Amino acid sequence: MNILVCIKQVPYAGDVRLDPETHTLVRDGVESIINPFDMYAIEEGLRLKESCGGKVTVMSMGPPQVEEALRDALSLGVDDAVLLSDRAFAGADTLATSYTLAMGAKKIGNFDLVLCGKQTVDGDTGQVGPGLAVRLDIPFVAYVRKISSVADGKMRVERIMDDGYEVVDTDLPALLTLVKEINEPRVPSLKNKMRAKKQSITVWNAADIGADTRKLGLAGSATQVTQVFKPERESKLEWLEGSVEEQTDALIAHLRALKVIG
Repeated sequence: MNILVCIKQVPYAGDVRLDPETHTLVRDGVESIINPFDMYAIEEGLRLKESCGGKVTVMSMGPPQVEEALRDALSLGVDDAVLLSDRAFAGADTLATSYTLAMGAKKIGNFDLVLCGKQTVDGDTGQVGPGLAVRLDIPFVAYVRKISSVADGKMRVERIMDDGYEVVDTDLPALLTLVKEINEPRVPSLKNKMRAKKQSITVWNAADIGADTRKLGLAGSATQVTQVFKPERESKLEWLEGSVEEQTDALIAHLRALKVIG
């Protein structure tokens, strides 16, 4: 089974900045990690490889520094890594990103399964996975918590629903977005970390993947981030005085005034 895992390098929590001119996230000089949800996709890909055979390829889009994230993935046991990197890709929204990844996936070719995390922690839209599936014209299943079986070109999975879970059968190739309940990501060994530093990473630009430049980056984006901010949190402390009974009555009255209780 040939498995393609799409990952994204995201800013470390609390270090999200926005360029005031382009309204895009600042990535240069920012501490970054593999998107946490993508770690579950890498792990599931490796587990499927161990049980079914085949290989796992990771692909990401971004500036040259994204090679760090790809090497982290290689240290976990991934076979190949592909970086889509071109100035034309900069500022892409989810529409342009899914197009770019789709062109990269088509160039890689011969995949049986595409895995993604359910969403990224910097954008939180959860749109790239389904957008990629549409562009690849393959079945899509979201919020997968378990892969139950793989046989005869078909796969059975369980996906989380609001009131439980649903069992879904899908033909392969397919694209799944995974939730954290699916597994526990492994930790790389020191030996594998050292090995990953020496592995080659394939780098493709827009011309290499045959992309239409009108559909890339800012030019191909239908949306822009206009503001990134931390919501203000207001906390108030009020001391209640008097006897226990008086404090209890005052608390009940206060909660009723706030319509917390009837």
